[in-house]
Amino acid sequence: MITSFELDYRGVREFLIGDEVRALVDGVAEDVRARVRAKLPPGTRVEIRKYTSDRGAAAVTVADIRGMAWQARDGILTRSAGEAGIEVKDWRTG
Repeated sequence: MITSFELDYRGVREFLIGDEVRALVDGVAEDVRARVRAKLPPGTRVEIRKYTSDRGAAAVTVADIRGMAWQARDGILTRSAGEAGIEVKDWRTG
C-alpha cells in the first residue's frame, strides 16, 4: 500500500519537452494536416508550426486567405482535429 506520493515536477517537464512527446505531437499534427488537405482544393498550402511551451506542441494552419472562411463555414480545422482524436475546446470558455 502506498502511503505517500511525491510528484517529480522536473521529471514530468523533461518528459513533456522530450523527443518522445515531440515525435508524438508531430505525428498527430501531420495527421491533422493530411485530413485538412483532403477537404481543400488541390495545391492549397497547409502548414505546421512546431513549438515548445511547457510541452511539445504544434499548430496547423491553412496558408490561404480563404482559410478563415473555410473554417468559419465548414469547420475544416476543427473537424480534422476531431477526426484525429483531438478534443477541441473554445479557449475563451475552457
